[in-house]
Amino acid sequence: MKNPDTILDIGAGTGLIALMLAQRSGAETIDALEINEDAYEQCVDNFEASPWTDRLFCYHAGLDEFMDEIEDPYELIVSNPPFYSEEVTSGNSARDVARQNQSLPFDELIEGVSKLLSPSGVFSTIIPFKEEVQFIALAEQKGLYPQHITRVKGNPTSEIKRSLLLFSFNKKEALIDELTLEIERHQYTPEYIVLTKEFYLKM
Repeated sequence: MKNPDTILDIGAGTGLIALMLAQRSGAETIDALEINEDAYEQCVDNFEASPWTDRLFCYHAGLDEFMDEIEDPYELIVSNPPFYSEEVTSGNSARDVARQNQSLPFDELIEGVSKLLSPSGVFSTIIPFKEEVQFIALAEQKGLYPQHITRVKGNPTSEIKRSLLLFSFNKKEALIDELTLEIERHQYTPEYIVLTKEFYLKM
């Protein structure tokens, strides 16, 4: 992270990622956007209870409404978007909505990012690996190009499940690598420990 001054988390949920960014950066402004009312209220509570409450703000709005209100672009935009294009049923309706991309289709997310990101800014997201090619193609239509692609799998023998994508308006050849989370169950790889140890008490 290049220590941006302004950060936006689209689809912030309860604010976990925004709080992690507040912990890791000196950004003056970290805005979070969440449309679900219950998640929004929990996000606000979590922000107010944190040591970084003066830098964190959560908006209860959809991306289209938010774009109409914002004048200054962001240096870093992050999103852990809803990613299931098919119907999913877990028995928890709020969880199902949060995981289905009908509530934030990829094309709408990319459209919003292209308008809210500063010319030198970066956009970071995580999506299912099976959606990677389509997502990159949609982004390139809006002038956003992959800078770094990290493909994630659970253990050395499992299939790749997620793609971590970093975009900017700079067209260049992307760095591509892989991240494995566990050597075996509950035995984490050194690479994963380095990335996450600052956020866990027992890592």
